[in-house]
Amino acid sequence: MDPTTLIFLAFILVLSIFLGFEIISKVPATLHTPLMSGSNAISGITLVGAVIAAGSTGNETVSIILATSAVAFATINVIGGYMVTDRMLGMFRKKPTGDNK
Repeated sequence: MDPTTLIFLAFILVLSIFLGFEIISKVPATLHTPLMSGSNAISGITLVGAVIAAGSTGNETVSIILATSAVAFATINVIGGYMVTDRMLGMFRKKPTGDNK
């Protein structure tokens, strides 16, 4: 890989980490869980992209390992996000009373 491209990609990675931290740190606690549930759609797109990348790799061992780990991490992120969303929605459900027979 060209060193200029590698430096550019490293710069983009560091910039995105900094920007993500700054944005998330400014979100109030009451909006954090709805924001997480909204990001499940993005994680789903990431999962689709990881599956496509895993299917299009050649016989290179490194490519297969990276694509498989991308699928695994994206799946964990999607499942965890839906678990958080379900827990959040559970806080708004009415609790059953003992009067209903």
